[in-house]
Amino acid sequence: MAEQAQTRELNGTEKAAVFLRSIGESEASEVLKHMNPKEVQKVGQAMAVLTNVSREEVQGVLDSFITTVEEQTGLGIGSQDYVRNMLVGALGEDKAGSILDRILSGGNTTGLEQLKWMDARGIYEVIKLEHPQIIAIVSSFLDPDQAAQVLGLFPERDQANILLRIATLEGVQPSALTELNEILEKQFSGSSSGQVASVGGLKTAADILNFVEGTVQASIMETVKETEPDLGQNIEDLMFVFENLIDVDDRGFQTLMREIQTDQLQLALKGADDALKEKFLSNMSQRAAEMMRDDLEAMGPVRVSDVEAAQKEILVAARTLSDKGEIMLGGGSGDDFL
Repeated sequence: MAEQAQTRELNGTEKAAVFLRSIGESEASEVLKHMNPKEVQKVGQAMAVLTNVSREEVQGVLDSFITTVEEQTGLGIGSQDYVRNMLVGALGEDKAGSILDRILSGGNTTGLEQLKWMDARGIYEVIKLEHPQIIAIVSSFLDPDQAAQVLGLFPERDQANILLRIATLEGVQPSALTELNEILEKQFSGSSSGQVASVGGLKTAADILNFVEGTVQASIMETVKETEPDLGQNIEDLMFVFENLIDVDDRGFQTLMREIQTDQLQLALKGADDALKEKFLSNMSQRAAEMMRDDLEAMGPVRVSDVEAAQKEILVAARTLSDKGEIMLGGGSGDDFL
């Protein structure tokens, strides 16, 4: 067992957990203050469950951290360029682009950031009586999975309307941000600059819909297509579902699988078609693939909601890797991998 612990390959979250546990409680607390709610939960969970960490693993993580710090520094370059490069490197072009204008123009989204620490029910209670356009703006600022949970709390008759508004939202004028201030009882700085904050759009609507529960998702899409057929088709074209993973190349698959827990993958594959199942198995070692086949055959009935939840978690990992440029969703390789 000791030898196995020394040679295992830690993923990014596990490395962060090892690092934080090695620097002490007070220092770790200071680091966690700079993380968003999802990151805190993910790293905190890893810190709680990670056991049998060898001295070699700790040393490897610390060496990697020191190397990264030595190779990457903001000294000698413009602060705006540094912030831009840092965000693009961490979040990818799409996500970084949605917040760069607000950061670099001196904007402040403190009120909206506070919403990200609330649960879906709390956010819903804050915005449920507001105009659908305001609800769309707030939803566009949230992370897609969080926005999907909030959307699911609205009456079915309102869900498609909100999603349509998100899809057609091209920017937020200062007057709209002022109205948002009143909802959140916060003040935004820089709203008088006249700059339009880039939020919403087809991609945001598709990302949110990806996290909506299956039957609700189908109902919303049906209503959207009845109201705006072309818009509905455009949203559907941008959605990425679990079955689309079959188009990821083998290198990307192997990268993705390093971020997936075995029990999570087993549950997700319970509801996968044979082709996708074989794609996953073919990118495992022969022994691991045989064990997975045996476990799947011996697995009893499971709830559809549990399978969908496991698949969505894997999709989150895939999108994160895609945003970082480590895998390519939709297949292919070539010049994107050097």
